[in-house]
Amino acid sequence: MRDEPYQRPTQLDAILADAARAGFAMSCEERTGSLLATLAASKPNGRFLELGTGVGAGAAWLAAGMTAGARLVTVEADAAVQDIARRHLAGDSRITFIHADADDWLTQESGLFDFAYVDCRPGKYLRLPDLLALLKPGALYVVDDMLPQATWPHDHQTRVDEFLERLSDVANFRATPMRWASGLVVSARI
Repeated sequence: MRDEPYQRPTQLDAILADAARAGFAMSCEERTGSLLATLAASKPNGRFLELGTGVGAGAAWLAAGMTAGARLVTVEADAAVQDIARRHLAGDSRITFIHADADDWLTQESGLFDFAYVDCRPGKYLRLPDLLALLKPGALYVVDDMLPQATWPHDHQTRVDEFLERLSDVANFRATPMRWASGLVVSARI
């Protein structure tokens, strides 16, 4: 069995080329992206959230799996990085780009979502209860980069370990950690 995506978003190569030119090394890993697209397809007309747009690789994968009636809100603090995503994905009317610190955004957001992909500290290592409160029953919560990455700061493993320990105690969530791709946790709100 080959452990590679069957289909890739059409914009992905251009997004990754721009990421390389910009020196951005934290894009969504392709196996993770393929899983995001598959899981997104399980939420027809769903409301999706991505914290940490980056250059848009994750958003491209999510959009590839979303139905025509689905909507994605993607939040990023770094405007220059998010501009790469906008350049490649702004033509998709299902995607709303928000330039904001995810921590600040979590403070003011009250809408509910069917799916959250979190690729930044807020909603994962910080403010986890606030993010989880935005998920409907049956919603999926996906995080990546649970295995050591070259881009991690020296003290990051402690954050990961604490997150994984804390997540197992969260009421009303069923979580499965996976030693696959960049290291994932896929969970569902019960």
